[in-house]
Amino acid sequence: MPRVGGAFALFRRKWPTPVWEPMAPFIIAGGIVYYGVWQGQNALTDTDEFRNDPRNRNAKPSKPEAH
Repeated sequence: MPRVGGAFALFRRKWPTPVWEPMAPFIIAGGIVYYGVWQGQNALTDTDEFRNDPRNRNAKPSKPEAH
């Protein structure tokens, strides 16, 4: 009998093992950690030390000096 579907035929098979139910707490926790790190990074970019740093994306560009 010829093989139909190639290498990805294994991914189309329905496996009796639950995947999403046991992984749901880890996926949700990963989202919460991602959001927390994102908010922490935004809070640190607003500190006095990095407010005017040219690497800061939120820094206002300095005006060039007039000649």
